[in-house]
Amino acid sequence: MQPDQLVKQIEFIKEIDKIKYIQRKTKLFNSDRNENDAEHSWHLAMMAIVLVQHANVPVDLLKVLKMLLIHDIVEIDAGDTFIYDSQKNHTNTNEERLAAERIFGLLPAEQAAEFIAIWEEFEASQTDEAKFARSMDRLEPLLQNASNNGGTWQEFGVDYAKVYEKKKVINYGSATIWQYAEQLINDSVERGILKKAAL
Repeated sequence: MQPDQLVKQIEFIKEIDKIKYIQRKTKLFNSDRNENDAEHSWHLAMMAIVLVQHANVPVDLLKVLKMLLIHDIVEIDAGDTFIYDSQKNHTNTNEERLAAERIFGLLPAEQAAEFIAIWEEFEASQTDEAKFARSMDRLEPLLQNASNNGGTWQEFGVDYAKVYEKKKVINYGSATIWQYAEQLINDSVERGILKKAAL
C-alpha cells in the first residue's frame, strides 16, 4: 500500500467521526435521549447480523453491513431528514449526492468508487441486499417509538397511515419481520400511542 493511500484513508476515518454528532429525531429505547447517526448505524449492523436468517432470500451479509454502516455518512453534510418530514421528501437529494462525492472522495479513488456505489445501491433499494438493509433501517425506529410510548409519532403528530406507508417496505426485505412489524404497529394503535386519523 502506498503511503499516500493510507493518509487519505486516515483523513476519511477522521472525517466520519462527525457522524457521532448528527442527532436523529428518534430516541434510544425507553429513553428521552436522542439517538445519533453513529449509534443508529451500529445498531442496524448488529440487527442485520442477528436477523439475516429472516431475509426473504439469501443475501451477502458483508454487503448489507457495508450499506448500513455507509448509508448515513452523507448526513455529515446534508443533515438528517426526518422520515415523516412533510416539507422535504426522504429520498436521494442533491445535497446527499454532493455529500457522498465530497466525503467518500477523501478515500483513494478505488475505495471512493466502491463506497459511492454501495451508497447508491442502498438508496435505489432494488437489490436483495438493499431491500434487506432498508428493512433494518425502517424497523429500528419502529421498535424505538413503540418502546417510548409513541416517541416521535406523538411528538410530531404522525398517524397510523403515515407510519404504515413508510414501514411496509420492510416486507420487501423480510416478510417475516414485516409480519412482526405490522403487528407492532397495530398493537401501538390499540395501546393508544399511535393514532388513526378520523374518517
